[in-house]
Amino acid sequence: MNIALGILIPFAGTTLGAASVFLLKNQMNALVQKSLLGFASGVMVAASVWSLLIPALDMSENWGKLAFIPAVVGFALGIAFLLILDQIVPHLHLGEEEPEGLSSSFKKTTMLVLAVTLHNIPEGMAVGVLFAGLINGNIDITLASAFVLAIGIAIQNLPEGAIISLPLKSEGNVSKLKAFLYGTASGVVEPIAALITILLTSIILPVLPYLLSFAAGAMIYVVVEELIPEASEGEHRNLGTIGFAVGFVVMMTLDVALG
Repeated sequence: MNIALGILIPFAGTTLGAASVFLLKNQMNALVQKSLLGFASGVMVAASVWSLLIPALDMSENWGKLAFIPAVVGFALGIAFLLILDQIVPHLHLGEEEPEGLSSSFKKTTMLVLAVTLHNIPEGMAVGVLFAGLINGNIDITLASAFVLAIGIAIQNLPEGAIISLPLKSEGNVSKLKAFLYGTASGVVEPIAALITILLTSIILPVLPYLLSFAAGAMIYVVVEELIPEASEGEHRNLGTIGFAVGFVVMMTLDVALG
């Protein structure tokens, strides 16, 4: 029951964010959007450090002075994984006209959803890795820390769901219901990725430190490649910075106080 709830919490965040399309008439205010993008960035960076990289380093203590190797290798592979997906999967970022990835005949709405879906893959894996470690009784992972990560990702998914559904309604001539469903669909990959990771528990356990840092690297890639640039472009970029600081502090506090 705890595991099912834990892997669904991030998806619930995306769904609630997408539901804002029924409450707001127009596209989200640019200043609010910058603040929320910054907030999401701060949450993801803090989660990567406290929930993923630090536990990975703690699990590798028996390596002595080489304890950093699993974290470094996993982090680099996570960056490489998202870099490859970014080059292969056709997707379109908000505010851009030219799609990225391989050429395709996908509609604009589909590629917008795929862009957010790419972000959600490592988040789902991160939650799944922690719960997989918990199932196998890893002493460096607690139920509280697994739920803190799930809640932290759900918090940053709230603006993400809104940022995908609202523009679809206002710019893409899409109905509120369809915009909501598109926004929700972008988060479906999270519980799927988490569940697959948990089902592979017997394989995962020996390489758990690598997988924790892998998820951290993938999440940091998303922050540096997409979220921070979007929060920093144009005027009032300081709002993105303030949002980042608030998100980082909130996630760090949750992880330290409850984890």
